[in-house]
Amino acid sequence: MADSLVIVESPAKAKTIGKYLGRKYIVKASMGHVRDLPKSQLGVDTENGFQPKYITIRGKGDVLKELRDAKKKVKRVYLAADPDREGEAIAYHLAHSLNMEVDEECRVVFNEITKQAVKEAFKHPRRIDLDLVQAQQARRILDRLVGYKISPVLWKKVKKGLSAGRVQSVAVKLIIDREKEIRNFQPEEYWTVTAVLDAEGETFEAKFHGYGKKKKELKNEAEVKELLAAIKGKRFVVDEVNRSERRRNPAPPFITSSLQQEAARKLNFRAVKTMAVAQQLYEGVNLGKKEGSVGLITYMRTDSTRISETARQQARDYIQGQYGESYVPARSRAHNKKSGAQDAHEGIRPTSILRTPAEMKPHLSRDQYRLYKLIWERFLASQMSPAVLDQISADIRVGEALFRATGSKVKFPGFMKMYIEGNDDGNKEENKFLPALEKGQLLKRKSIHPKQHFTQPPPRYTEARLVKTLEEKGIGRPSTYAPTLSTIQKRGYVMLEERRFVPSELGEIVISLMEEFFPEILDVEFTVQMEESLDYIEEGKVDWVQILERFYEKFQKRLEVAEAEMKEVEIRDEVSDEVCEKCGSPMVYKFGRYGKFLACSGFPDCRNAKPILKTTGVTCPGCKQGEIVERKSKKQRTFYGCNRYPECEFVSWDKPVPRPCPRCNSLMVEKKRKKGTMIQCTHCDYQEEKN
Repeated sequence: MADSLVIVESPAKAKTIGKYLGRKYIVKASMGHVRDLPKSQLGVDTENGFQPKYITIRGKGDVLKELRDAKKKVKRVYLAADPDREGEAIAYHLAHSLNMEVDEECRVVFNEITKQAVKEAFKHPRRIDLDLVQAQQARRILDRLVGYKISPVLWKKVKKGLSAGRVQSVAVKLIIDREKEIRNFQPEEYWTVTAVLDAEGETFEAKFHGYGKKKKELKNEAEVKELLAAIKGKRFVVDEVNRSERRRNPAPPFITSSLQQEAARKLNFRAVKTMAVAQQLYEGVNLGKKEGSVGLITYMRTDSTRISETARQQARDYIQGQYGESYVPARSRAHNKKSGAQDAHEGIRPTSILRTPAEMKPHLSRDQYRLYKLIWERFLASQMSPAVLDQISADIRVGEALFRATGSKVKFPGFMKMYIEGNDDGNKEENKFLPALEKGQLLKRKSIHPKQHFTQPPPRYTEARLVKTLEEKGIGRPSTYAPTLSTIQKRGYVMLEERRFVPSELGEIVISLMEEFFPEILDVEFTVQMEESLDYIEEGKVDWVQILERFYEKFQKRLEVAEAEMKEVEIRDEVSDEVCEKCGSPMVYKFGRYGKFLACSGFPDCRNAKPILKTTGVTCPGCKQGEIVERKSKKQRTFYGCNRYPECEFVSWDKPVPRPCPRCNSLMVEKKRKKGTMIQCTHCDYQEEKN
């Protein structure tokens, strides 16, 4: 007979923990939060210490009844929600709903869901941390005040359905500021001159560096012609050779933001998807009859790279056994605490390095396997020896002109044997060899290649780059990145085009109004200070009510001014060239949850709407009549289909190429490979590299 009830958030977590605890424990799931502020009203008494009015969340009545019934049958209740602010708040509200004493030692936390960690945690239950609860409550009330006070003003002055938020509004402003930079960017011309040289049968490239010892930028064609005239007929002579050895350390284990960034770069995962899959890996995956459900990674909402000594030693033993002594660093790598990090949890790592991705693959979905492999490889690499690179640079004289050649090669791969961190530009590292060069050596000139370039504007934000920027600026916390990116798209403030954020007209109007009437909400420094204040509440250093009072006094005045002085804005729909096939009215561009779409201007009399289709210029190979267009699946994955659908059902996940196969005249598509994109025929075996 069970004598204890354990409550967690999800059924998957309940299943895994239940297996470890045995028959004396009943493990049930609360299905997330059970109480929250009401949706229909502010739910905060701003006149009396910002006291919140919590209500049972709609649909949670049956869950709470089941938990209350289960509580009657046991002697003790344990609350084992996730080990963070939200988890502590869930535990607090469960205790209230189940009439438990808040000072009971009922709270159990663990950073990983393994048998050892779970059993150890139940030996040391603690009281609910009210500082942690108050930090979550302060954030919730602060966000409610901003959202529920500013939003009605925007509804009245702009349009219904809009919202504002501390973190989301700053994120939208970052995207808009970047777009303004791009619009105002003035490209500047510059040139490069590359010499292809021969050193005793080995060819290599050297780029023009300057004259004498001074660096010189080539800004126009006239300067290039001057250079070419100056070096015409002159010998290329090696003037100086510098050799050095460089050690390169591995990246630390993942934290929430770096996991989202790397999953976006390497797996094309959206931030929301990364966190959903990581949650599955954390809560437990069924590994078969022998092991049952097992948590494969540590808690995934963290901003600390700290790793336990046990995990580090396990990794070192594994590395030595698999790769040898030279791949194990002299000292165990602990990784320093990041400035501003909470450091409550470890970095994200596998719960056991012995569960290799290859062994786990049969038990995981494709997405679970790919993310687990990324986490496993990153952690193992973080504990490996540095890579050693031989670097060489050569200064080559030709008259007064100086050309420079650089090269590097991996002398010892170290951690690079396992894992190399990606970058936002998608550039891949390659060995660049130089032949053995000696001072005074004469080189043969094979060819000279002048090339014109223009400076490029800063790139638009990808999800990965935006998360990185938010983290660097101290805006938000690990749990807020994914929902923030999701919210700003749902509101129609920004859209993703080719995986990069583009602001909508609506987004620009809203941010412009907020800059005028609520500048503090958009001020990065203010947002960072507020995050620090929430951290101080969590640490018990400040009173949460004082923080809210300080904020609300100035905020209330801003609201009064906005109500009185903000002018109404009329957003006119952009008219397209298309005509509604149902009523003949012009179609207009609208913004919805998934971006731009076409809708009939005769709404509400005519409710015709359709997606905006991007053409490819490729005739459909299925019906030979229609054109292949770009479409989006329900999960927002891009695919290609005939514009005559449903008459023609041709579809392809691969992007069609607007020219036929040179061998068989069939459709060719782009295929992404690890080493780049290939163009491949869909009928025969013809393929070529994409330029």
